[in-house]
Amino acid sequence: MSEWLWAIFTVVAAGGQTLRNAMQKELTATLGTVGATHVRFLFGLPFGLLFLGLVLLATGERLPEFNSEMLAWTVMAALAQICATALLLAAMRERSFVVTITLSKTEPVQVAIFGLVFLGDHLSDGLAAAIIIATVGVVMMSWPRQNAAATLSWHSAALGIASGAAFAFSAVAFRGAIIALGADNFVVAASTTLALGLMIQTLTLSAYLLLFERENLIAIFRAWRPSMTAGFMGAFASQMWFLAFAVESAAKVRTLGLVEILFAQLVSRQMFKQSLASREAIGIGLIVIGVVLLLNV
Repeated sequence: MSEWLWAIFTVVAAGGQTLRNAMQKELTATLGTVGATHVRFLFGLPFGLLFLGLVLLATGERLPEFNSEMLAWTVMAALAQICATALLLAAMRERSFVVTITLSKTEPVQVAIFGLVFLGDHLSDGLAAAIIIATVGVVMMSWPRQNAAATLSWHSAALGIASGAAFAFSAVAFRGAIIALGADNFVVAASTTLALGLMIQTLTLSAYLLLFERENLIAIFRAWRPSMTAGFMGAFASQMWFLAFAVESAAKVRTLGLVEILFAQLVSRQMFKQSLASREAIGIGLIVIGVVLLLNV
């Protein structure tokens, strides 16, 4: 059972993240890109601290001591995630919900590269094949339909791919922070890193909005009910991602995380009334093949 913990954490995280993305997409219209980005951090922080408190209470562990390496990784990861989320929401303004998510999901290849360079996470042949197959599926899903109302925009494509790169570095850096913390209990290490990351992100974006977009900061608090729900889902999804990162390589976790595209398709059909083209269906099939291969390496 313990061998599959990372997979369980990842699938649950992907589902939670899909719901959070949908909620943030709705908030973008009223709060703007930066405001909607801030929601996941500002309203996620209380839940992140709550998760940490409950974990420490349940395990009887003390809060681990921070070290310079862990702090450096966490700061870099937190800032990269802010940029990634803002880029993702900006891309959502120009492309369909599903296509935007898939463009950002070129991330596994980038995670594999960053993980190898920064953490020395090596790839087996099977894992490399799974990443390639799944990524081809992502590209096919991202390709615009013929006679579609929204034609291919290189600007939106660049935003989606850049978002994937920033998410990739963030994932690797957060895993680096969890490892560098050196806590005996992986749940404590993951929860501590999440709480610290959310704190850094909340302070950074709150300061920016206070200085440059004060009206948006006020608007965020006015929209506290939907923002609270999005914040909870964001914190919950992050908690699951971090638990997965604590026990498995970021490349493997993020490749399995492509199941989020399947969830995004369901959300898109239900919430945004967007249909599925045959090429996108083939892409989904390749993603599923890649995921099945991943789970058997």
